[in-house]
Amino acid sequence: MEYRIGIDVGGTNTDAVLVNENMELIESVKVPTTKDVSSGIFEALNKVLDKSNIDRKKIKYAMLGTTHATNAIAERKRLCKTAIIRIGKPATEAIAPLVGWPKDLVEAVGNHYYLIAGGNEFDGREISPLDEDELRKIAKEIKGKVESVAVISVFSPVSNKHELRAKEILQEVLGEIPISLSHEIGSLGLLERENATVLNAALVEVARTTANSFKDALKREGLTEATVYLCQNDGTLMSIDYAMRYPILTIACGPTNSIRGAAFLSKLENALVLDVGGTTSDIGVISQGFPRESSIAVEIGGVRTNFRMPDLISLALGGGTIIREENGEIKVGPESVGYRITEEALVFGGKTITATDIAVRLGLAEVGSKEKVKDIPLEFAKRAHAKMQEMINEAIDKMKTSKEPQPLVLVGGGSIIVADEVHGVNEIVRPKNFGVANALGAAIAQVSGEIDRIYSLSDMSREAALNDAKQRAINEAIKAGANPESVDVVYVEDIPLAYLPGNAVRIRVKAAGNLI
Repeated sequence: MEYRIGIDVGGTNTDAVLVNENMELIESVKVPTTKDVSSGIFEALNKVLDKSNIDRKKIKYAMLGTTHATNAIAERKRLCKTAIIRIGKPATEAIAPLVGWPKDLVEAVGNHYYLIAGGNEFDGREISPLDEDELRKIAKEIKGKVESVAVISVFSPVSNKHELRAKEILQEVLGEIPISLSHEIGSLGLLERENATVLNAALVEVARTTANSFKDALKREGLTEATVYLCQNDGTLMSIDYAMRYPILTIACGPTNSIRGAAFLSKLENALVLDVGGTTSDIGVISQGFPRESSIAVEIGGVRTNFRMPDLISLALGGGTIIREENGEIKVGPESVGYRITEEALVFGGKTITATDIAVRLGLAEVGSKEKVKDIPLEFAKRAHAKMQEMINEAIDKMKTSKEPQPLVLVGGGSIIVADEVHGVNEIVRPKNFGVANALGAAIAQVSGEIDRIYSLSDMSREAALNDAKQRAINEAIKAGANPESVDVVYVEDIPLAYLPGNAVRIRVKAAGNLI
């Protein structure tokens, strides 16, 4: 019997699960998330192994969903000094890179910015030839001054030739420095794609240290046979090498792990998911078994980007949310006791009224000691819970794309605070093991690859364009660590682009497969 470990880092708790090859849960643990993230991961790993008593050589896979990249951007720490090379002179001179970025984030990344001739028009025609001599000069200038490079060419999703040639030249001079190419990360929209590419380049070292420290922890625990994967934000996995090329794809992997875990536990292919943690709640959508993606630009750390992100609404409401009354009005959060809930909530002998205390007072949950919340006035508890429920109802309504009622899957340790009735929902599913859906989502995940390209149908047939995109997505899944024989196309979308000449179409394809 082979086993796999899934670990997911939340804002309040770090969860770890052990599953067998039949995807049956063998053991699970929760430990408080630590400020440095890593020590909480090591503790969760150690505890789940000790509790299970499994032969460690039989654990073949270890999956990690982590907030390291998100925290690095939020805290402006451990980011690589990055050279930004934009190919598009003179067409793109009007707006410089990093416009609108928070000043402290610009300082953390470094303002090494270069604009050179090259790039393409929206129909693929060259604006001007790539200035290779200038590129070599820049490479010599930045050698030893930066740790990573971001290359962005205007309309590279239409033609990526200048970005690929730029990478070749830079590697000739700089050797094996990490180079992020914008056509591999974002879609149309130069500034948002540039922002995503720069953030990706800045996160390379964070991904490397995260992966290496996780591998070291596994070795320390005797897991010498385990292949390591990191979770990405579409609910699937990627190999360590792939994660070091695209670390930005780990951002928001926690909520998508929960959505995949909810789909797995509930056996539902299409549903709403409400993941309630200790500090926040995330509402997402299962669509064909995978998290629905956002169709709008997303801000990360104050920076507007257009790379793939899950479609989520986050609420400042969780099991540890502080409830109080001010001037006769009930206030729900946004403050939370977070991972200190077992010390500070009334039901655990603390002195702070939390959302969990309200749920226990109203008989909705059995946690801690009911005796310790009996002094909360019943009227106060009812008003507080009505306000919490109103927040949930409103967010659910925003996530729905149809007025038809849908099933709602409740997961996360804090989901005990949710009532048995939610507006716009025809069924509430509280699956077994709901409290560790996030780590389960990591443990049972497949490996995926995705392609998002623009094709001109004046050069080829629609069928040929679709086949090319499908094959590219399959190749990406294999590069990310999927078993080539198991990869299938799971999602295809083609959108005619009326504003581009040449009968242009944007094709997005996702392929997914099992672990090698």
